Amino acid sequence: MASAPWWRGAVVYQIYPRSFAASDGDGVGDLAGASARLPYVAALGVDAVWLSPPFVSPMVDNGYDVADHRDIDPLFGTLADFDAFVAAAHGLGLKVILDQVYSHTSDRHPWFAESRSGRAGPRADWYVWADPAPGGGPPNNWQCWFGEAAWSWAAERGQYYLHNFHPRMPDLDFWSPAVVEETHRTARF
Repeated sequence: MASAPWWRGAVVYQIYPRSFAASDGDGVGDLAGASARLPYVAALGVDAVWLSPPFVSPMVDNGYDVADHRDIDPLFGTLADFDAFVAAAHGLGLKVILDQVYSHTSDRHPWFAESRSGRAGPRADWYVWADPAPGGGPPNNWQCWFGEAAWSWAAERGQYYLHNFHPRMPDLDFWSPAVVEETHRTARF
């Protein structure tokens, strides 16, 4: 009989870096502070830590509006601090689940800036774009998670973009093979 996956019945402790522990006493949590507290977390008997997104972000939605999937926001430290966090967790027998955000990015992500700039180019189709409805206005009446219209106008491109969350968090278009490929590269990174 095959053994169950490690996560079945596992106890997972979520760490939101900004509020968990500050290493420098400034009151803003960071990865170094979280690393220092990992022995306490391990002593609780947990199997893994779930790390909320520590990536570069304008922090419109507490880091879930990622502007760079391959770097750590200076508020939380550096990539070296992240590597030290993972090493410390693994040294204590803890698995690390890194909260990845793949459905959308920040509107400040370079991918979105390029996609918004026009309808041609390598990243033109990386987000969900739609023409205005006949007579103008959003293409349909969809609502985002926050209860407002799920479409925002981008004058540079002359189209609306979809956002299932905040308007500053445009949705990636996973019908684009290039988006899927880049998401896989990001996950491997």
